[in-house]
Amino acid sequence: MSNIAIQANKISKAYVISTDQAKPDKRTLQEDIIKALKRQRTQKERIWALKDVSFEINHGEVVGIIGRNGAGKTTLLKVLSRITEPTSGYADIYGRIGSLLEVGTGFHSELTGRENIFLSGAVLGMTRTEIRNKFDEIVDFSGVEKFLETPVKRYSSGMQVRLAFSVAAHLDPEILLIDEVLAVGDAEFQKKCLGKMDEVAHGGRTILFVSHNMSHIQKLCQETIIFDSGKILFQGSAQEAIPKYLSSFENTDSSVSLMDTPRQKGFGTDCKFTFCAFKNSSNNQTNKLRFGESFTLSLEITTKKDTDNLDIMLRVESPLYPNIINAVSRNQNKYYAIQKNKNLEINVTFQDLKLNPGDYHFSLFIVHKGTVIDKVERAIGFTILEAYDPEYMPFVDNLGIVASMPTWD
Repeated sequence: MSNIAIQANKISKAYVISTDQAKPDKRTLQEDIIKALKRQRTQKERIWALKDVSFEINHGEVVGIIGRNGAGKTTLLKVLSRITEPTSGYADIYGRIGSLLEVGTGFHSELTGRENIFLSGAVLGMTRTEIRNKFDEIVDFSGVEKFLETPVKRYSSGMQVRLAFSVAAHLDPEILLIDEVLAVGDAEFQKKCLGKMDEVAHGGRTILFVSHNMSHIQKLCQETIIFDSGKILFQGSAQEAIPKYLSSFENTDSSVSLMDTPRQKGFGTDCKFTFCAFKNSSNNQTNKLRFGESFTLSLEITTKKDTDNLDIMLRVESPLYPNIINAVSRNQNKYYAIQKNKNLEINVTFQDLKLNPGDYHFSLFIVHKGTVIDKVERAIGFTILEAYDPEYMPFVDNLGIVASMPTWD
């Protein structure tokens, strides 16, 4: 008997878009008629969200799917869930499938949490008896017991994802497809979810997990697939895939223009980073730094309207560690104001940062009154060089991330 859970065979998915970029404005009847005639001849462009995607996943495997925004990850899960029909190719699914592709999958906003547990369970293909037998476990895991009789339209996005994940994880689908939904929950709930997914995987069920959190991928997945422009770029172990994927983001330049860097939807619309650069302790522009050397990260920000109370957050990350150091201006009572169509320059100097030799990068965030309004992940990379000081032994691979030099007595 075959052990295959999912078999994708040359799956392709195309979307047709119009190249007519005319703006909706006030027109006369004559202009409308002319435009309608022209529309018949408008050039159509075909965009391939997936192109000849083939792979096999066995029962009991936990497989991570990673890639940039727009790489085709969510489209793949929609095809596997039978939500979207492929343009060509096919996927064979051997087992009952459950999907959690976005917050509140299968929920009705006017129904209560209790009612939506039964509705979402039915959408996942479960019987009423199965749902009733698991009901108490679902409620307990979700932590929304107090609001069970409240319509979910009054739930926060975090509460919705708690309940949605609880339903999907407890109703025993043989194959579970999860898109990037854990990012909505708080740290405590994410930890519970990861534990539950690990429990589900050890129970012999199959998980296909899309995430931008590399620590989650590393912790959960035996195998990882990298998607790029609708195609499989790499398939192998998480230990091989993660560095390969993250290295594609690394910018080896010591200065980077961020003006036209693609943002996720909702970020960088009014206020955004436009430039960043490294300077070493000698005030030379370079991102190759000696161990323990102070350095300055220069940032430029622009805005389309007068804005004050800006809080800047800088996050130091490495290929396998997504959150090594957070530098937050508000923690030092530093807030910034910027005038419309003006540039604000901020110089952030780090003293005695004992990062061990290796490759790192900065992710940049602008926060306004508690809301992130711009985010540039892995904006600029830098390297800490090995320091072969005769007073110290050469650095070795097992020193970790941050060096500690305590007093020994």
